[in-house]
Amino acid sequence: MSSANFIDHIKINCRSGAGGAGSVHFRREKFVPKGGPDGGDGGRGGHIILKGNKNLWTLLHLRYKRHIKAESGQPGGGQQKTGADGKDVTIEVPLGTVVKNAETEEVMAEITEDGEEAVLLEGGLGGLGNVYFKSSVNQSPRYAQPGTPGKEAWVVLELKLLADVGLVGFPNAGKSTLLSVLSAAKPKIASYPFTTLKPNLGMVFYRDRRSFVMADIPGIIEDAHKGKGLGLRFLRHIERNSLLLFVIPADSDSVKKEYEVLLEELRKYNPELMDKPRLLAISKCDLIDEEIKSWILDEIPGELKRVFISSVAQIGLQELKDEIWKLLQHPQG
Repeated sequence: MSSANFIDHIKINCRSGAGGAGSVHFRREKFVPKGGPDGGDGGRGGHIILKGNKNLWTLLHLRYKRHIKAESGQPGGGQQKTGADGKDVTIEVPLGTVVKNAETEEVMAEITEDGEEAVLLEGGLGGLGNVYFKSSVNQSPRYAQPGTPGKEAWVVLELKLLADVGLVGFPNAGKSTLLSVLSAAKPKIASYPFTTLKPNLGMVFYRDRRSFVMADIPGIIEDAHKGKGLGLRFLRHIERNSLLLFVIPADSDSVKKEYEVLLEELRKYNPELMDKPRLLAISKCDLIDEEIKSWILDEIPGELKRVFISSVAQIGLQELKDEIWKLLQHPQG
């Protein structure tokens, strides 16, 4: 999928249908001149419904649908006939979509499973027909309820990628190259920062026909939690990953310092990210010798699992996949 087609944030106007009006009607037959009220109820207005679709990976299909409106319910009729309900409108979205009210930023719905549905805006209720208001004091009520209006709101749809492994690192750390080597994904790769402007997903095949999904997410910079660089757009996608794979090049000034900066940005954005299992991949290891490797290992915290890799030289990739699989199966171990 080209980066131009990856849309992860969209704002649309949604309006559910109004309820149909109740009917004011009286039964009139040849031999029943005063048959009494028989006006039916109005139909319900159509809902606006969200539905998860595992085959969607982007919000692109909603890009040019700025207004989505459901049908109103039909009015009631004679002989106590209820008006037809307005047709619901179902908006299919990728798994990991969060919908917020554009004004209040309140979360209205969240879709994480295929086929999962959530009513975003309920349709208006149909009004009651005049038959409902008949009483001993009023045998011929000449009024009925109008339907209640539908609901309208500007909503923001945000996509938070659902992936097993999220690649975390500074721009130009080698994340895109790693994803392209481990999977069939073909992210744009070049030797300058922010080559990856949109997330890329790749299916990584493991032993015995098993697999996991890896997401290459735009590179992080200091103060990303304040919105700098790609900032919050990057951090939003990290929240849904089961495992965080930190990728830091072996030729950086300090692997430990880069790791600590990345970790701190995640903590400031959302402290809950600290509870996710973490793994460190030290990339471009073909550029250093054993002495430098030893020095790097000495400065890294002992409890952090780490693997030296080189995507270009195909070094350590199977060991990396083994460690990823272990952590995905046993997050605490």
